[in-house]
Amino acid sequence: MFDKLQKAFWKALTPDLVADVPKVQAEPDSGLSAAIIAALGGADNLKSQQPVALTRVRVTLRDLTRMDRQALSDAGVAGVMLQERGVVHLITGLRP
Repeated sequence: MFDKLQKAFWKALTPDLVADVPKVQAEPDSGLSAAIIAALGGADNLKSQQPVALTRVRVTLRDLTRMDRQALSDAGVAGVMLQERGVVHLITGLRP
């Protein structure tokens, strides 16, 4: 019980730092461009995705080795932050 309360407290203070269950299942045209999806290893490599902020998307991958950082850069992704359990944050910048 205390753990749930503590997690809720920190989630309220830092919503993008405390991992939670992804809200959106990945679809081939779910907001990410085809070039970004291909650079992440294809639609079948995406477990889920969740917009975190205006400039960032949290993606969970099945296999991190299929991700191509250079192709992500070429597709317009400004930065990639790797986290544990296949979670990747894509820094996309403001999209029109």
